Amino acid sequence: MVLQVQTSTYEAKTQEIAKQLLAATQENRSFFSSLRDQMRWDDKLLAWAMGNPGLRVQLFRFIDTLPALHSKSEIASHLQEYLGDESVELPAALKGMLNFANPDSMPGQVAATTVGTAVETLAHKYISGENIKQVIKTVERLRKEKMAFTIDLLGEAVITEAEAQSYLERYLELMQQLVEASKNWTAIPAIDEADGELIPKVQVSVKLTAFYSQFDPLDAKGSEERVSDRIRILLRRAKELGAAVHFDMEQYAYKDITLSILKKLLLEEEFRQRTDIGITIQAYLRDSEQDTKDLISWLKQRGYPLTIRLVKGAYWDQETIKAAQKHWPQPVYNEKAASDANFETITQLLLENHQYVYSAIGSHNVRSHSRAIAIAESLNVPRRRFELQVLYGMGDKVAKALVDRGYRVRVYCPYGELLPGMAYLIRRLLENTANSSFLRQNLENRPIEELLAPPIVNVETRLIASLQSTDGINRVSHFLGAADTDYAEEEMTRKSAQAFQSVRQQLGRTYLPLINGEYVNTPEFVDSLNPSNFSEVVGKVGLISVEQAQQAMEAAKAAFPGWKKTPAKQRADILRKAGDLMEERRAELSAWMVLEVGKPVKEADGEVSEAIDFCRYYADEIERLDEGVNYDIPGEINRYIYQPRGIVVVISPWNFPLAIACGMTVAALVSGNCTLLKPAETSSVIAAKLTEILVDAGFPKGVFQYVPGKGSQVGAYLVNHPDTHVIAFTGSQEVGCRIYAEAAILKPGQKHMKRVIAEMGGKNAIIIDESADLDQAVVGVVQSAFGYSGQKCSAASRVIVLQPIYDTFVQRLVEATKSLNIGEAELPSTQVGPVIDANARDRIREYIEKGKAEAQLALELPAPEQGYFIGPVIFSEVSPNAVISQEEIFGPVLAVIRVKDFQEALTVANGTNYALTGGLYSRTPSHIQQAQTEFEVGNLYINRNITGAIVGRQPFGGFKLSGVGSKAGGPDYLLQFLEPRAVTENIQRQGFAPIEGAD
Repeated sequence: MVLQVQTSTYEAKTQEIAKQLLAATQENRSFFSSLRDQMRWDDKLLAWAMGNPGLRVQLFRFIDTLPALHSKSEIASHLQEYLGDESVELPAALKGMLNFANPDSMPGQVAATTVGTAVETLAHKYISGENIKQVIKTVERLRKEKMAFTIDLLGEAVITEAEAQSYLERYLELMQQLVEASKNWTAIPAIDEADGELIPKVQVSVKLTAFYSQFDPLDAKGSEERVSDRIRILLRRAKELGAAVHFDMEQYAYKDITLSILKKLLLEEEFRQRTDIGITIQAYLRDSEQDTKDLISWLKQRGYPLTIRLVKGAYWDQETIKAAQKHWPQPVYNEKAASDANFETITQLLLENHQYVYSAIGSHNVRSHSRAIAIAESLNVPRRRFELQVLYGMGDKVAKALVDRGYRVRVYCPYGELLPGMAYLIRRLLENTANSSFLRQNLENRPIEELLAPPIVNVETRLIASLQSTDGINRVSHFLGAADTDYAEEEMTRKSAQAFQSVRQQLGRTYLPLINGEYVNTPEFVDSLNPSNFSEVVGKVGLISVEQAQQAMEAAKAAFPGWKKTPAKQRADILRKAGDLMEERRAELSAWMVLEVGKPVKEADGEVSEAIDFCRYYADEIERLDEGVNYDIPGEINRYIYQPRGIVVVISPWNFPLAIACGMTVAALVSGNCTLLKPAETSSVIAAKLTEILVDAGFPKGVFQYVPGKGSQVGAYLVNHPDTHVIAFTGSQEVGCRIYAEAAILKPGQKHMKRVIAEMGGKNAIIIDESADLDQAVVGVVQSAFGYSGQKCSAASRVIVLQPIYDTFVQRLVEATKSLNIGEAELPSTQVGPVIDANARDRIREYIEKGKAEAQLALELPAPEQGYFIGPVIFSEVSPNAVISQEEIFGPVLAVIRVKDFQEALTVANGTNYALTGGLYSRTPSHIQQAQTEFEVGNLYINRNITGAIVGRQPFGGFKLSGVGSKAGGPDYLLQFLEPRAVTENIQRQGFAPIEGAD
């Protein structure tokens, strides 16, 4: 039976215990009053960061960069760049230290040494050692203080399979050495035994995702298989050695799959009776109470207890930002009091179920620990089933006071090199210096009543938080885009699988052109094939003849006067309806894209979001433009207004078969033009699906027409037709330039100049400088170069790397690329699918042969035979002028170029005919600033991947030979489909005019 005791009883006891603990931990003087000149620099830095938000941000950014800096001059110049920022109010001591003219000067070297040493000292406060020898020393000291430990291995992000294997091996080695050392340790009853049961002296904490580099909730089955194989090896070895293993919890996206994998694994016969294993719950998550209840029910079924470590959670900023960017519900509580209250609720839940679960309460908040003790003492929870935990270097005095009261305290000890440990250090520093941090408030000598008050979340705050939870933190701009599918939710992966089943039953159907509201038969048909398996026909598409193209033009011409007069609000509402229909058919549309153009599932889903966004954004935009502009003066009305141009021909590509086709088409339609959509042959089925949606949304006959046909015949006819007003094209530079030239020729009967909007590709480069975060850079380059097999106009095909980090970067890039899964686009594990067709495959192979002749082949991955597959290829030591550095390949081929300095990197980046997208990975403020002004690209991405532009957030388009026209998804785009007019009316009559405001 679960014991229930009134919460009010717990509260009185909580206050009593907390006051005793606080008395034992508080110093007699204020922390800030102790900031005297003889304080160590590491203490000064922390104290200053607490007192100055601007300095805090810049200082922590500098600390994040520090491990990548290889000389004192680099440290000195970065110190000046970060802390010399105008937003930073510097304390006098720091200002004086930064007042050097040259980073190479003696004062510069002294500043670098002083701050470098201070940060290292800070790191050693929170990191228990850089190697196993130092860790053993640390834990032996902790044991003398009657504290148990758990060791966490800090390291680079696991982005390659070699790193995942190494992670496992390092833990096996760590356990071996710790157990070996423990043979010489004297038993300490307070931590090594309880209730007559021995407790393992050695415990390690591991992160599940680090056991497989391609861990992904979408590929739940594949991730589970790969991770479980390595975990079994770890758990078997831990049993042989007598060590305990605890599983940490990471980002929210991995929570459900982590719990699912562990629940399955720990019910296997081999592991079911193990009680030396732990799982973690994060109280800042809104669904953590339910997760805890589910775990307790599962433990009852299992029949053997496990440890549940309860923590607040360490990724609050990251989770809130990600949810806001993705337009997903906020997974975390928006205010600290709500997390604290939830922490206490779950603490009670765990301790009231102590016969099924060992509770480990991890906190630095005296109230949280006191609450746990009050409940445990009230319920007489056995000592074995309850312990308190703190992080190494945090709350040391609290830990000592808890030990003195006779409780088992375990210290969470991260260890590893300082460089990979810096991200961990910054999380600790943020925690220590945050206004809401208990440790900081305690140091500031806040009143005891305030420190120990129960966490209260008022109803109004909770209501606001719940509204925010569905909207992101706040609406950054007026336009709120569609949310991508969150495949971390099991229901969404199930929906996706059902959509594939449904679509597969429709394969092979015939799709006819839509002319003047009727689906018409055609003399010629073409099969659209699945590039993952070219024996599979996705659909048969009717190709129109030139005569039928003429009929379509006549229908558009007839429909134009009526559509032109249709109010903008009415046109916008039809567009919004189309967006809603796409949202309803999201999973189905994704499945069609996966099967017709070989786009992996997540990327197809993102494309549906983009298409929906185009509908909603352009609907908003036309309503804005329809208001016109008033330039009135006394006696005269001046209106600036827009009118549609006429007939628009849209020629859309196969690589974004829904989003780009939709974006160009609906922009033309909502602006009041009649529009003919001629899609690429290889993606005509998806265009037919878009047609169904636009017809269902309510576009009248003749206003929108779907006219698949041969580009050389039908495309040329439509481009050259005298009644065509605008040509919106996305495709190759060769075809784009030809359209541009042909559109400039005035045809007989033509009474206007044609407008051409052309997006024509790029030779996109990412620069990696010596201060870059290589974990971030490698992942970003792999995604940018090999996502959708390099077939995005925005894809990276060049990486320009500075000399000092070139070799390290190439090595990690090759390993990360080797770890990618290549296969049919439909498989949830696939990251690299096929290329579009045999022509593309053969052309890319020719470029690979050219690359082999002019550069070093760093990697060429094998690919499946049954589809149009090409494995990723990386060339190193590539000349900036090589063919593979200059020409657009449109496939998974990447050239890595070595440069001596940042100026050369920019020169090389700008040294092609294109200017579409570009990227920079850097933590040097002056480099970031210089790239913003000198990197010649339409879309520049800093410290992130360079693909996946979002409507209304990153309007997309380039210049030079990358294209002509305004950026798609931006405030100028619709203007290209409109003619501006100015109307002036003199409103004076016989010398008088209406005067506003007069009676």
